[in-house]
This record gives sequence, structure tokens and C-alpha cells, in this order.
Amino acid sequence: MTISTKKKLWNYLDHMEGDKVVWMIMLILMLISILLIFSSSSRLIDANTSRLDIAFDHIKVVLGSLVLVIIIYNIKNLEFFRQCSRFGFCLSLLLLIALLLFGTKKNGAVRFFYIGSFQFHVFEVVKVAMMMYIAYAIDALENKRKLLIEEIVKDNEKLKFLKNPNVRKGVLLYLPFICTVFLVGKGSNTAALFIAAVMIITIMVGTKDYKLTSILVGLLVGIALIAYSSYNISKNRGDDPPKFERIGTAIGRIVSSGEVERFKEATDPIEKQKALDKIYQPYSARIAIHQGKALGKGPGQSTQRYIVPDMSADYMFSFIIEEYGLLAFFVLALYLSLVARGTLIIKNCANNIFAKCAIFGLVLLISGQAFIHIFVNMDPGILTGQTLPLLSHGSFAFMCFSIAFGIILSISRIANKGMERASKEAASLSAVETKDNISEGLSDLDNFESNG
Repeated sequence: MTISTKKKLWNYLDHMEGDKVVWMIMLILMLISILLIFSSSSRLIDANTSRLDIAFDHIKVVLGSLVLVIIIYNIKNLEFFRQCSRFGFCLSLLLLIALLLFGTKKNGAVRFFYIGSFQFHVFEVVKVAMMMYIAYAIDALENKRKLLIEEIVKDNEKLKFLKNPNVRKGVLLYLPFICTVFLVGKGSNTAALFIAAVMIITIMVGTKDYKLTSILVGLLVGIALIAYSSYNISKNRGDDPPKFERIGTAIGRIVSSGEVERFKEATDPIEKQKALDKIYQPYSARIAIHQGKALGKGPGQSTQRYIVPDMSADYMFSFIIEEYGLLAFFVLALYLSLVARGTLIIKNCANNIFAKCAIFGLVLLISGQAFIHIFVNMDPGILTGQTLPLLSHGSFAFMCFSIAFGIILSISRIANKGMERASKEAASLSAVETKDNISEGLSDLDNFESNG
């Protein structure tokens, strides 16, 4: 690369709008992911696929996602995002119903359906769509905006009840919350709890209405009790599979420590193997962390990637520690930096509630999922199936998180332009006031001299 080319590239990067730190975080994560997917994908290889094939496929996903980010980043109208966000719940509801009807079960969970040969992972779309919808709902409540049905059916006396604040909360927040959590819970307990937690925290911070937050927490507890009761009744009745069968999976993971004793005490080879099947993946991931130590084994030297089927997805952080040691905490620093930059972007959003809540929700979604993944990989938590954003294997999740980054960058770009405009106006006003003060001072001096 010539010096002139380097200067052009640097000038281009220097003149990029939006939050440059967020740009750097996203690009670094994308570049690291290429190396990690190439190195951790041993269990994904088959007779027709090599590790290079998987790496090249991932590079295509990265480039496609980057194009997607740039397209979204170039949307300069905040109202466009707000209007699109109002349909986030409708989109989520349709996809979750389609998942119930056409979903494919894998490892006891239903998380995707096929469109041709393409896997459509519904929960990844729901995460981003619902965060944007919640931002719209909070903005609509705080600014008393008309609901969609009020805009369609004008001057209808029968819709007067929608002006009641509690009814509006029910339509905008309670109903979407219940439907989303309940339907997601049919396929994945952890995804339902995670989405619910991010929604509740965003609503609590966005509205500062703790009564509303308490009601949402109560609804979540109620949904959990209904699901657990349905599972128990269905199981005792002998249904196969029982309703809300993922509840049984969650209970099994919580009490998995008993499987260790069962493995040790089992004398029958079949029983011993069954106990081993339930514990070997998380324990192998812990072995990876233990073997990595401070310096790691080095790139491409992992041994546990041949043992743990989900190493490139659910246990990516364990893999990073095994190969790179304490350098894995550079990844943690990137997600922490995203939280810090998100806070600064929110401050620049002035009084725009929608922009603030959208940034807060998306940053919480990305960083929260990353922290849960790291927490589980570091041993204290049970397996949740939450991948490491922009690092774990999974093209669909990668693209959905890229969309989230694109929205963050676009809103930060709009916010920065607003701040620059406000600064210029303030500077102009200051200049006018200074000029007036000087003129007044000179007039006073003239009057003093003439009177003297």
C-alpha cells in the first residue's frame, strides 16, 4: 500500500460520521471473528466441507453484513426508524406464530424454520425488532402519540377508551410483552427470559415508572408459573413430548451437579454413558479454560474444539481463552467500551426519547448477551445457548447483530449532527452577544468622554 493510498484511507476514516469508537468496536469484532471461526470450526467439517470452506463462507457473511451496516448507517432520518419500529411487535408475532407452525426441532428446542435451504432463526430477529418496538412504545406513551388504529380510524367515538393511560400501557406494552415472552418461551426458556429482562430494564430506564416495571415483572413471574404448571400436568399425564418441554431441560441443567455424582456412582455402562452425555460438554469447556491459563496454547492449538460440538457457538469464549489466554479479556473490554460509548451517544440525543431508548435497548441487547455468554463460559452459570455477538458461528445471528450496530451508528450520526448544529447556533449567538456588548461598551465610553 502506497503512502498516498494510506492517506486517502485515513482521510476517509477520519471523515466518517457516527461514533468512530463504535465503528472500531464493530470492525475489530468482525475481523477477530474470521480468525476464530477458521480455528474453532473442526466439528463443523464433513466429507464435503473443509475448514477453509467454512472460513470463506464466514468472510462472505462478514462482507454482506458490513454492506448491510453501511446501508442502514446512511439512513439519516430518525423518523424513518421510529415509523418502522412501530411494526416491530407485529413482525415478531408473525414470525413466532410461523415458528410454532413450521419450526424445526434441534436439541429439544425450536428456534428456526427453513426457507428453502436457508435457516431462518426467529429469536435473533425478535430480539432486535422488539428492542426497537419498545423504544417506539415508550416514545408513544411519553409523548402521547396516536396509536396506529387511531390514525386509521379517525373521529371514532368507540376508540375513546384508548386515550386512557392504563389502556394505552396495556396495548403498547403489556400485551406485546406477554405475547412475545410466552411464544418465545415455547421454544427457549433462556431466550424468553433474556428478551424479557432487556425489555423490562429498557422500559424501567425509559419511563422511570417503577409501578409499570413491577407489573411487568409480575407478568413475567405469572407466565413462568403457568408454563411450569403446564409442564408438570402434561408430564404427569404422560404426554410425549410434554407441553413446555424446555422447562424440563432448564430444570435438568440447574440440577446437573447431580449428574456428576450419578456418573461417579453408575456401574451400568449405559447409565454411566447417559450421565456423561449430560455433563461432558460444559465440563470440556471448563477444561479448555483451565488448559488455556494466562498465555493460551496459541492460535490453532485448541484440543477441546474436537470434543465440544458447540465450541464455535455456545462456548466461544472458552475457546478464546484456551488459545489466547488472558487476551480473551480484550474481547470483554470491547463490549464494555460499547456500553461506555452507548452512554455518550444517549447524552447526545438531547430530549429525543425514541433515540435514547433505541440506543439503550440495542446496546443492552448486544452487551448483555455477551456478558451472559462469558458468565456461563466462566463456570458460574448454567448453559443458556446465548452466543457471543459478532464472534460466535451463525450467519443469521451475525447479520441481525450487524443490523443492530447499523442502527446504533445511524442514530449516533444523526445525534452528532444535531450536536454540531446546536454548537454552531450557540457559537453564532455568542458572537452576536459579544458584538452587542462591545458596541454598548463603546457607546458608554463615547458618552462618558463627551460628558466629561
